[in-house]
This record gives sequence, structure tokens and C-alpha cells, in this order.
Amino acid sequence: MPASNPLLRRRAAAALLASLTLPAALKAQTTHTAAASSGNQPIKLLVGYAAGGPVDAAARLFAPYFAQALGQAVLVDNKPGAGGVLAGDAVAKSAQSGLTIFFAGSPTMTISPHILGTLPFDPGKDLVAIAPILSYANVLVVNKDLPFHNVAELVAYARAHPGQLSYGSAGIGSSNHLSGELFAARTGTQLTHVPYKGNAPAMTDVIGGQISMMFDIIGSARNYIASGRVRPLAVTSRERNASLPQVPSMQEAGVADYDVGGWIGLYGPAKMPAELVARYSEAARRALAQDELRRKLVEQGYDVWSGNAQALAERAARDYKLWGSVAKGIHMQP
Repeated sequence: MPASNPLLRRRAAAALLASLTLPAALKAQTTHTAAASSGNQPIKLLVGYAAGGPVDAAARLFAPYFAQALGQAVLVDNKPGAGGVLAGDAVAKSAQSGLTIFFAGSPTMTISPHILGTLPFDPGKDLVAIAPILSYANVLVVNKDLPFHNVAELVAYARAHPGQLSYGSAGIGSSNHLSGELFAARTGTQLTHVPYKGNAPAMTDVIGGQISMMFDIIGSARNYIASGRVRPLAVTSRERNASLPQVPSMQEAGVADYDVGGWIGLYGPAKMPAELVARYSEAARRALAQDELRRKLVEQGYDVWSGNAQALAERAARDYKLWGSVAKGIHMQP
């Protein structure tokens, strides 16, 4: 019988082995082909705040230059909510291909973990630093019809009317939320926090009088200040900002020990390949070296921060520790 022939049995076994291993080989080839062609797919640059806000505006300035440096399309995608946490979580849970990355505001990485309790992801473990982009300060602006024109008058009013002054923010844990909490703590006042899903809707309500004030990123507040729709009282940095030279610093305005700022950096999912992190980091550095982009960012009140992944990771770790100590002494209202 043919089955009893040893040669035929060996050939049948070889054929069976080939039939079992062929799908795996085809799968490996398909995976390699997909990886090789991923450079032709657009990169999704996730922003954790609403369209029209300062982080969104910075992302849309940066994206074309980043795309040019990469030789790959880059699409800005807004996923607002929870002070950037929803976007950060989406990136943390995204594929390691690097086709979804996070244009992260520092509060999501360094403040939110201290005041929001349990997050759906761990910023320090589930994301990998790619490159720093810029740093910034906030400016305190108030509704133009309110009866105070400087910080001293605002503080006097707030002390006489506890809880009646409200301030908006881009969400719980955002830098403008912490700016307001720190301001209340340093001035001995009681303010009411109103969180939004981004700076832009909060600013709309400051202008309309639905809320009293907000600490907005200088870059996005400048046009509203220039047009007279809001009144600036102080910047949150230790020194005056070059794009708002007429506005005093908070310390000049009489609030001691007050210096609040933030930054924006690129992050990817933790398991993103090291060579891809290096490629994106170099592309970001090349993008930020373009004089045109640098000029646009500076005009918006930002300081360009060009560096490597290690610089971003070290700054994030340092700020995480700093805001942890600050948050312990502040009652974070929702």
C-alpha cells in the first residue's frame, strides 16, 4: 500500500508542514509590507482641547512644517474633554505604528494625575516622549464691563463678594485651572471655577459676561485684548511677556510667589518603536528650526522649545513633582 512506503510518508509529512507554515509566512510578509508602507499613511495629531483654542492653534501652525520634515501627511484631530485626558488615553491605547500621536499640553501630563484621581492611563508609563515643541504663560483677563482695572481692585472686590467671581478654564487640571486656584490661595479669595472643554468656549463666555474672567494662554488672548473685548490685568510668568509688554507680571501686581506656565510636547504610545520616536523627534527639531514657524509661534506669545525626547521627559518628571507639591496645598474645586 502506498501509505506504507517510507519515502511517500516523508513527502506527505513535508507537504503537510508546508501547508501549515505557509499562512504564517504570508502573514509575516503582509505585516512587513504594511509596516513598510505606513509612511504613506497620514499621521493623526491628537489635540485634547476644542478647535479654536490655543493648543489647537499651535498644533495647526506646527503640523504643516512637521509634515514637510517627515515627508508624510499630518492631520490635526480634536478630541476634547477632561483637560486633555481623553486624547491622551486614545493615544496610549493606539497602535504602536505611530500613526496616532499626542500634541500634549503639560497639564495633562503633570497636573491632572494629582487632582483627577484615577486616570484611564498612566502618563508616565503608557506614553513615550517624542519631542518638546513650545512653552507658554497665561494672562489674567476679565470681562470689560466689570468694575476693576487692576489686580488689587479685583482682589478687593473678590474679598467683599466671596464666591461671586467666576473663572473659566479648559477643564479640570488645565494650567488655567491651576492658575486660578493658585491665585485664590495666594490672595485669600474665594473664586468659583467653571470648567469648559477648551479655552475658546471659556473666552466666549468671559466676553459675553457669563463668567467673570479666565487665565488664558497669551497666544490666544492677544487678539481679544487688542480688540478691547477683554481687559488684561496680569501675566502669570515671573517677568512680563514680550508680546504684552504693557501688562504687569502677577508679582508686579502685588501677588507674591506666583509663577505659572506650561509647555506643549509630542508623545506617542509607550510601545512605539525607538527608531520611529527618533525619526519623529528629528522631524520636530527640523520643523522648529524653520524661521517662518518660529516667527509665527513667537507672534502668538509662545517661546519655541526645540530639544530631544530626553529633555521633554525630564521636564515632565520635574513638573509632575512640582505640581504634586502645589496641589496638596490647594483645594481643587470641580
